[in-house]
Amino acid sequence: MSQDGPTDGPADGPTVAVRADARADLLAAEEPLGIRVDGTALTMTMRTPGDDVELAAGFLVSEAVIRSREEIAEIKLCDGVTCGHGDHSEAELGNLADVRLAPGVAVTPGARRNFMTTSACGVCGKTSIEDICVLPASPLSTDQTRFTPALLASLPDRLRDAQKVFSSTGGLHAAGLFDAAGSLLAVREDVGRHNAVDKIVGWALLNDKLPLSGCALLVSGRASFELVQKAVLAGIPLLAAVSAPSSLAADLAAEAGLTLVGFLRGPSMNVYTGAERLSL
Repeated sequence: MSQDGPTDGPADGPTVAVRADARADLLAAEEPLGIRVDGTALTMTMRTPGDDVELAAGFLVSEAVIRSREEIAEIKLCDGVTCGHGDHSEAELGNLADVRLAPGVAVTPGARRNFMTTSACGVCGKTSIEDICVLPASPLSTDQTRFTPALLASLPDRLRDAQKVFSSTGGLHAAGLFDAAGSLLAVREDVGRHNAVDKIVGWALLNDKLPLSGCALLVSGRASFELVQKAVLAGIPLLAAVSAPSSLAADLAAEAGLTLVGFLRGPSMNVYTGAERLSL
């Protein structure tokens, strides 16, 4: 349907031309992923399919269930055949990550979430603030890596250039991991920013790169408490976001020794904690 000529408008207002056309549009995929550990459901999250093994591994790191690759015996996506389970519905096939922990490794009761979380939620279902405030065994204050403001200012454009799916859909968050020289080490996209970070952390875990000392993590959107905790537990000394952090995120960053940067847009940025890591 289209209307090319001027339309009748108010006597004191301008007339405008209105045109409407039917066309196809690409949408970002969003599907549930269940994570089962040692035969018991741990959580279900809404995510963009892809890098699901990394997502499951990174989630376990972010929940402080595991700290190293050796604590995971196996992760596989259930296909209804090779997984050996006979209780999958058709909708679950390919949407269920089955994790087997190494002997002696167990999930604490506080880490379990027996309901669906949305793509915007990473700490839903926790029962107390103690459940979500987790600090690493080694403090980030020992990481003396320094970053220049000019380098940080260049990262958003580098991340955007690497976002393959966003350029087609405009509907995904991204997380990018950079070294102190500004080289992009890994980038992941997802409808949930916390999932994108978990995929980065899972990639690092499965490639024996944890802790991620000397690295900077850039996320699209805001810097929430959950993203700060994920960065802290992965050993990342600097977290930057293109939007604002929350007050709780800043509190945890200060306690953990994390450099937290917000509103990273062009040459402008706000440094909330850990300014000593920036070469000002």
